[in-house]
Amino acid sequence: MKSSKIILILRIAVAIILIQTLRFKFTGHEDSIYIFETVGLEPYGRIGIGILELIAGILLLIPKTIWAGAMLATGLMTGAILMHLTQLGIEVKGDGGVLFYTAIITFVLSCIILYSQRKEIPVIGKQLNFF
Repeated sequence: MKSSKIILILRIAVAIILIQTLRFKFTGHEDSIYIFETVGLEPYGRIGIGILELIAGILLLIPKTIWAGAMLATGLMTGAILMHLTQLGIEVKGDGGVLFYTAIITFVLSCIILYSQRKEIPVIGKQLNFF
């Protein structure tokens, strides 16, 4: 399997992960509200982060903007992981750590995608040719 096909699969996987969580954020699911209240970002943070995750998911699916979607997803997942490690804990409301581990997986996959697209990043992409 060519690396471009692998990256396509990773892009689709990350987009699905990001987009499937939106129903919880946008419908005000009690677990989502609990998480964002705990970190002091309810309701604007919940909706705002949901919008950013939707944008990242869409950008990952558009060939010219893969790098932007991966960069945005990496940043969002960094925030999610830090919130788990500092305020929420690994396990949230008895989920067995599913949200935390999903954030880690999404972060790693986004980093792989971003690395594969490093030469496409405007302005600095050409300087990243040394890898």
